[in-house]
Amino acid sequence: RLIAMIFLLWWFVTSGEAELRIISPSRLPSPGEVFGELGRLWERDVVEHILASLERVLLGVGLATLVGVGVGVIAASTRGLNATVAPLVIFLRSVPMGALVPLTLLLFSDGEKQKAMFIFLAIVPFVFSDTVKAISIVPERYVETAQTLGASRFQIVRKVLVPLALPDIMTSLRFQFGLALGYIMLAEEISVPFGIGKLIIASQRQGLYSHVYLLLFIIALFAFGIDLLLRTLQHGVFAWRKD
Repeated sequence: RLIAMIFLLWWFVTSGEAELRIISPSRLPSPGEVFGELGRLWERDVVEHILASLERVLLGVGLATLVGVGVGVIAASTRGLNATVAPLVIFLRSVPMGALVPLTLLLFSDGEKQKAMFIFLAIVPFVFSDTVKAISIVPERYVETAQTLGASRFQIVRKVLVPLALPDIMTSLRFQFGLALGYIMLAEEISVPFGIGKLIIASQRQGLYSHVYLLLFIIALFAFGIDLLLRTLQHGVFAWRKD
């Protein structure tokens, strides 16, 4: 319903002749003008641009998942490691996304590695923090029960803490994946043959504002579709979690 109201408002402020509109078509084209450009956008190899961006996001998020979840589980179980890693995590969480672009360019040049590492550095501190939090909120009674049954510390982590924390970790990863789709636009402004970010910048420079809005809709649809897929998988695997 909210989306329908937004589209109705969009149509209202962009209806009529160009000079009589509430908002100039040079700033906001009408819905018909935007979606009517889908054919022209398709001719600009938009599929290749989308696939290139998705590949970079998947690589960066995958690496952040391995490192963030792995180190987060260990840190949640070892106070010394948590205290050691915490300052670095706070630093990375505090650095603006725009500042990470020149940093990764300095460290990894301007190739595909830089794009993936930008996504990795942008989200790994949040994956780590969310993993530590998910482990820490596991009810203590489950740990005490495992200890009563003679489980070792490693067994408690592997068979109690991690399985019970996984639903919350999965929720965090869903959220971070959506953010990564937005973050990749920053990295793709520099030295890439294909990518949604590059296509948006090129469209803006050429005055193809309808293409810019259309690409933003495409990104949103992809983010929604991927989140829906992950949420469905999450509900199937963790059916015991009613929330």
